[in-house]
Amino acid sequence: MGRRITDDQLGTCYTCGSKTHLVSNCKNENCHRRMVQCENCVDSLLGTCSEGCKGRVVNAGMVPKRKGEATNNDVDETRQESDEVYTNVDDYSSGYSSSSPSLFRQIELNTAALLPSGAHMVSGAMQGSLLKMLASQTSGRVLEIGSFTGYATACFLEGAAIAGELGERKEAGIGGREGGPFVLSLERDRRALGIASAHIKVMSELGLDEDAAEEASKLADGPIVDFEGDSVSFTYGIAGCEFLRVNDALATVEEMASSQSQLAPFDIAFVDADKTRLMDYVDALASNDRLLKKGGLIIVDNVLWKGLVLDANNNGYDSSDETSPTGSNEEKALLKKNRRARKLAMKMHQFNSEVVRDERVEVVMMPIRDGLSLIRKR
Repeated sequence: MGRRITDDQLGTCYTCGSKTHLVSNCKNENCHRRMVQCENCVDSLLGTCSEGCKGRVVNAGMVPKRKGEATNNDVDETRQESDEVYTNVDDYSSGYSSSSPSLFRQIELNTAALLPSGAHMVSGAMQGSLLKMLASQTSGRVLEIGSFTGYATACFLEGAAIAGELGERKEAGIGGREGGPFVLSLERDRRALGIASAHIKVMSELGLDEDAAEEASKLADGPIVDFEGDSVSFTYGIAGCEFLRVNDALATVEEMASSQSQLAPFDIAFVDADKTRLMDYVDALASNDRLLKKGGLIIVDNVLWKGLVLDANNNGYDSSDETSPTGSNEEKALLKKNRRARKLAMKMHQFNSEVVRDERVEVVMMPIRDGLSLIRKR
């Protein structure tokens, strides 16, 4: 389509189909379609090819800029204004993800103060946000195997409450064992359970903001009373939460999976328990649909085991490491710790190798924190 050589209307309007000789480009710079268009359509669509492109032209410069979004003209200014300098993609990812509630950060601080040797075991902001988001996309039923100090429990509970508000059960009351958004958390350690239940009690009463964090900060001063009894329940929004103290979580899971109880199936099972029996947990959860529904997720934590699974995969485990260590007491303790880490890395590698070949499930391993495997039950 070049210059006009006749007064005859030889073209057909792209928009309405009438005869015309006018040729133009769509005024939406992100479309810029070359087209034949009649004068009426040019006027009504403001020189664009469609109502959609017309809307973009009309709203140009008036669309609110999204948080963190910069136009080409703003890029240099944004760089100058930003004080953050990231040296790795993990920190960058955290910096450009939605922030976690104040209470969650306080749970991390309390764990470091009350159980310092286990502070590294907390899920953390990035993983916790993912757990919350996954729970929010289901009907909100989560089985947590390993409560520790309640960080992941709180994330799942927030997600379950969101799911409840979005779902069809909003008028059916608080979720519980028989149905609705509900988190059931199993734990053996009474000390950890005392801390976890104290955290969720604050969440149940005050929510997730600064007031809740301030109240939770008082827990760090102690003393924390070890959990007594067999169970305790809380509510957050429309979601229910129950901590259940168990001696052997695997035995409890197997019993729940095999019994004809009133316990409704879960959408998600989060396994953060005995690393030497992970495949047994998968077997119990995948054997039928009583405990974990068909299509449900089994989430297994620590599948990369500090990165040592690479060595386990490439070199295996050297049994000569079992010889008695020599040297100072400090050197012996360090060697013993490293030896245990390598043995557990081998156990984790064996689990990873076995579950990925299991035809009952499909697996996606994510290199987030210490490794997280999402295992969908077929």
